[in-house]
Amino acid sequence: MPSTALAAATATASRIILVHGTGHGGWCWYRVATLLRAAGHLVDAPDLAASGADARRLRDVPTFDDYSRPLLDGAVRALPSGERAVLVGHSFGGMSVALAAETFPDKVAAAVFVAAFMPDYVNPRPHVIDKLSPLIDWVDCVTNEEHAPPSILFGPEFMRWKLYQLSPEEDFTLARSLVWVSAFYVDDMRCRPPFSDSRWRREIAIADHMAMFSAPVELAGHLADDITNT
Repeated sequence: MPSTALAAATATASRIILVHGTGHGGWCWYRVATLLRAAGHLVDAPDLAASGADARRLRDVPTFDDYSRPLLDGAVRALPSGERAVLVGHSFGGMSVALAAETFPDKVAAAVFVAAFMPDYVNPRPHVIDKLSPLIDWVDCVTNEEHAPPSILFGPEFMRWKLYQLSPEEDFTLARSLVWVSAFYVDDMRCRPPFSDSRWRREIAIADHMAMFSAPVELAGHLADDITNT
């Protein structure tokens, strides 16, 4: 089914922008990006500010808008006139995708949330984060709330048992080398109004939190299917 969807969607090739979550970078999409490009799609996987290969330090990225700027300006705003992209947000990247869809509605064909925070249009923007965070066993994660913006570094046990428990060993090893400290902009987002009413897409619940590693073929197939039906 997923491979069939990939093949069928090739005729309607679209630009797909893959957005990483906390502590990660565009690198985490390498399996899914490879599959989608092989199917003929144009794929971008930008590093958000102070993430991945982006050279900025956390202290240089004080707000959530600043953090999302590589997506907003470097990817979505820069789309050629008349071109629309499918945005795919993973984990905390869902918040950046929602911001991009809100900011550039004419440039976003669809927003897909993969094991992601998906805000509504009634409550404050970080409402879903406020509700979920107390329920998570953070194990060996390290947080720092003394400096702005507050930051978090995922510990190896948290990553092993909460994020990568179904992923290939080599991808967990890769993540151990590349995952780094990241900011959590909950207080900054709390000062902003709720997002506007939107029609969200489908739920994908077939893998661990890192679906791009544990089920890359299935995930790419679902994304290609979404593109076909957009």
